[in-house]
Amino acid sequence: MSLVGAIGAALTLTVKQGGVLLALLVLPLSVPILIFGAGSVLAVAEQRDPWGLLALLAAGVVAALTLSPVAIAAAIRVGVASGD
Repeated sequence: MSLVGAIGAALTLTVKQGGVLLALLVLPLSVPILIFGAGSVLAVAEQRDPWGLLALLAAGVVAALTLSPVAIAAAIRVGVASGD
């Protein structure tokens, strides 16, 4: 979730009143993380296999770790270029 927040912060870097925009960008992206996390906890509570949901969470983390530095750098580059 920190990586999603970092992308949102980079996108709203040069925007005045960026807090509202940041919330609108980050909240929809954090919903799948919360759904799969809550689903895996529920699966453990009901003594079912949580590994499928945990594998989806792990895939999301790997994707975020791979793509977020590129997205953050691009957003900062665009923000700095448009600020001139």
